Amino acid sequence: MTERRLGVAIDFSATSKLALQWTLNNLARSGDYLLVITVVSDYNEIAEAQLWEESGSPLIPLSELGDAHLMKKYGVTFDSEVLSLLELAAEEKQLIVVAKAYYGDARDKLCDAAANIPLDCLILGSRGSGTLKRILLGSVSNYVVSHATCPVTIVNVPQNVAPSSHKV
Repeated sequence: MTERRLGVAIDFSATSKLALQWTLNNLARSGDYLLVITVVSDYNEIAEAQLWEESGSPLIPLSELGDAHLMKKYGVTFDSEVLSLLELAAEEKQLIVVAKAYYGDARDKLCDAAANIPLDCLILGSRGSGTLKRILLGSVSNYVVSHATCPVTIVNVPQNVAPSSHKV
């Protein structure tokens, strides 16, 4: 089997955590690269962000995601739930897990990641916004599905479901 590059968009919301769980439970297999993509929209306080605005941060290995001092440099804080899921999956499924931070509008930056890495698949959660809200504010998932250069999977989450610690 050939290695695949799976991208999962994480903003640390309940829906993005469920998208990560779904990816680990249903898509990831041994030897895959799992790229955790986070987009920082408010990055004025991050000195290095100007250097990384076009191409995103360097790839960040899983072993460094829990280092609060280092992650402050990227403007991202990985919470313990996401870190636990990633560490368990890396060990049990033999995944190669790395993260990358992008700076700017999530719609554009997720499409950039799909094209520039390049990804074999991009997975993101849906916030479940109603039709009116999607029309007024736009939808990240709708935009990414229409513009990404790779297949995109949207994980829809029912309103009454909260993330749980399913075994990966």
